[in-house]
Amino acid sequence: MEHDVTIAVHLSEDDTDTLATMTLELRGDHFEAVGKARRNPIDPPLPTIGEELAIARALSNLEEAVMEAARDRIERFTVHV
Repeated sequence: MEHDVTIAVHLSEDDTDTLATMTLELRGDHFEAVGKARRNPIDPPLPTIGEELAIARALSNLEEAVMEAARDRIERFTVHV
């Protein structure tokens, strides 16, 4: 069986802060996670680094949310002996 899974990433940034908002749609379940990065004012402006850090942090937070949902579902459907 095949089905589509949708992951979307939205980036917003200013001179020092980058925010990645990530959503995952999976079989009717909706997950959302955020990752943030902040550039030290004395560092050169390299937006790609902030984007990478913010996305990586959002992915990590998204992973935690999906794992927690899977654990909850396993507990609900497992017979405790």
